[in-house]
Amino acid sequence: MLLSARPDQLDSTLALRRVAAHLGDLRPVGAEDVDPPPVTALVCDDVARTEHLLGLGVPVVHLISGHPAAGVPPERLPTERLPAGTPAADSPAADAPPERALGRVHRPGWLPAAGPAGRGVRPTGVLAPQRTGRSRSRSGTLLLLSLWRVPAAEAEAFAGAALPALVAAALHRTGSCTVVADTGLDLLRSALGGLTGRPGLRLGRAAETDPDALHAEAAVFLASPVLGALALAQARRAPLALLPALGPAQRALAEQLVGVLPLPSAEDPADPGLWAQSGAGGAPAAGPWHLLDPALDDLRGAQRVARTLRQLALAPL
Repeated sequence: MLLSARPDQLDSTLALRRVAAHLGDLRPVGAEDVDPPPVTALVCDDVARTEHLLGLGVPVVHLISGHPAAGVPPERLPTERLPAGTPAADSPAADAPPERALGRVHRPGWLPAAGPAGRGVRPTGVLAPQRTGRSRSRSGTLLLLSLWRVPAAEAEAFAGAALPALVAAALHRTGSCTVVADTGLDLLRSALGGLTGRPGLRLGRAAETDPDALHAEAAVFLASPVLGALALAQARRAPLALLPALGPAQRALAEQLVGVLPLPSAEDPADPGLWAQSGAGGAPAAGPWHLLDPALDDLRGAQRVARTLRQLALAPL
């Protein structure tokens, strides 16, 4: 079974990892291993890869992992280096799953639909991590940042001012800060250059780390408004403060969240409530997830996608 995701899109890498955790004894192979062709494949967001595999006769489950944005996607960061064959961000077909694939879209049941998912595309519900426990001795801050399809000017403005202030406050308040981003690492490394000598600061790429595991060890969680981060906090009923929405997809999701879920903002590093690690009486703090109707989502989206893949592996189309 071939597993493939966009390494420069946070939602994509999180979705792939969460589905892969439920594949049992099926043997996954990397995106480069197509000779001989795999029995089946899961492709997250990469339309060009899906088309190529379909051309080889491989049954593909194509998963759209992130929240859609209306209109044409903006320019990518100039620092991005994308794999050969990746469709351009402004391509009209950059996100639409090919009709011959089994289309799935990551959509929590409690979130209003942003529009039609597409012909034959089924919503998955929340793609939750396999492990929902957190360390009792958790400490420090996890800052999960997505710069996927964020206009360069917005990314540079955030990295130049808001990000260093947040990271400096996290180091002071919680003792450590791990910054995990999907793309634009050179930009972030330059922006945080003045803090690189501080102990407790780490910077990593989402495709090369395990944000779900890092979250289990962190006391404070700050994240871009993206579906993968929401699913992580919801599954663990953990506090989450949202970073400023960057780019049209994040703004579209943030606007929908306002009417559904009162999540705090991480815009003010001086706000002591942002760094609170316990609730009333010293009890562990929780997010506002109790406000959601549990009947709208059972957190089994990753299991559903994995079940479809197992069925294809046993009885290919």
